[in-house]
Amino acid sequence: MKYIKRAIEPRIKKAAEQFPAVVVTGPRQAGKSTLLKKLFPKHTYITFDDPSLRLSAKRDPGLFVDNLSLPVIIDEIQYVPELLPYIKIVIDRDRSKNGRFLLTGSQMFPLMAGISESLAGRIAIFELLGFSWEELASAHKTARECYAQIFRGFYPVPASQRVDTQTYYAGYISTYLERDIRQIQSVHDISTFQSFLQLLAARAGQLLNLVEVSRECGVSAQTARRWLSLLETTRIVYILRPYFRNITKRVIKTPKLYFTDTGLLAYLLKYPSADTIMAGPQSGAFFENMVIIEALKQKFNHGLQYELYYYQDSNHNETDLLLDYGQRFVLVEVKSTKNITTKLAEFVKHVPFKDRPAYVVSFSEHELALTPEVKAIPWQKFGRLMARGPDTALA
Repeated sequence: MKYIKRAIEPRIKKAAEQFPAVVVTGPRQAGKSTLLKKLFPKHTYITFDDPSLRLSAKRDPGLFVDNLSLPVIIDEIQYVPELLPYIKIVIDRDRSKNGRFLLTGSQMFPLMAGISESLAGRIAIFELLGFSWEELASAHKTARECYAQIFRGFYPVPASQRVDTQTYYAGYISTYLERDIRQIQSVHDISTFQSFLQLLAARAGQLLNLVEVSRECGVSAQTARRWLSLLETTRIVYILRPYFRNITKRVIKTPKLYFTDTGLLAYLLKYPSADTIMAGPQSGAFFENMVIIEALKQKFNHGLQYELYYYQDSNHNETDLLLDYGQRFVLVEVKSTKNITTKLAEFVKHVPFKDRPAYVVSFSEHELALTPEVKAIPWQKFGRLMARGPDTALA
C-alpha cells in the first residue's frame, strides 16, 4: 500500500526531538504504527498484539525494558501498562536523550492514567484518527464522490485500497469486540453489546437519550453509561456536548453522538452502497457526521486550540457546530444541499455571540458570501480552513 503522508507528521518529529517519549493514541487501524515506522525507520519495532511478547513483558516488566534495543517503537502499550514505571527509570538515567520511546495505544483513558502516573513531564501526547480530506488530497468535487468516500470510510486500508468494505468492517468489529471489549474491559455479553453499538449508530448526529437506548437494548442505564464510555475511550464514537457558559451544564445536558469513521457507521447501519446512503433518509446525518469529525481531525493533526460544541437556545434553535477558541467563536452549519440561498444564514440569528464568523458547509461548488458575517463554503475546503488556524477561521 502506498504511504499517504499524515498532516500530524511535523508535530511528532518535533516532539521526538524535544521529549524522551512520544505516545500516539487513537482507534484501531488509524495508521499509528505505520506512521511511526515511516518517520523513524531506524527504531526497533515491537508490538504487544503478539501474545507471547505480551506475556514475557508482563512476567518481568523491569527485565523486559532493560533488554529493549533502543530507540524503540512499542505498539499497543495499553496491553502492558506495567512497563511504564520502568520506562520512566530508563528515561531518568539520562534525560538528555530524546525520542527513545515511541508508543502507540488504542485506549485513550486507561493509557493516559498510566502515563500521568509514570511519565508526566517526560512524554508528548498525540491523537490520530483516520484520514482527513486534507491528507487524502482528494479531487472529489461532487456529492456522489463525497458519499462514495463516506461509504468507504477514512481508515487507511478501506480509504486508499480496493478492498471489500463489508469484509473489512466485519473483521474490524470482530477484532474490536474480542481484543478491546472482551479481553481488556471484561464485557461478557458481546451480543448485547453489539446490539447497543447498532442502536447508537441509528442515532448518529442526534441528541442522545441514553436511558431510551438502554431500555431498547435491555440493559440498565448504568451499564449503558459504562458501555458508552468504552466506545468513547476507544474512539469509536465522539460525544459532542452543548455549549453553555456554565461548565457544569455542558456536562449534564444532553449531548449529540457521532461516529469517528463513517465507513464503520455505514456498515453498522447495513447500507450496501454509497448510492443507498445518498438517497436514504440519513444522508444528511452522514454528511454532518463527516464534517464534525473533520473538525476534530484538524484539531488533533495541527494542535489547534479550539473546543467543539453544538449550540441550542431555549427555543430549540440549533447550530450544528460551535468552535470555541477561548472567548472567540466560529459557527458552522452543515447542509447536504447544493441549493445555496441567504435563508441558510438565518441560523446565526439565534446565537448570542457577537463578532463571530459563521460558515455553511455544503455541496456548493464555490465560496459565496450569504451575509457580511456568513459564508457558504464547499465541503472540501472546510478542513483546510480549520487547519490554517484561528486567524484565518476568525477573519
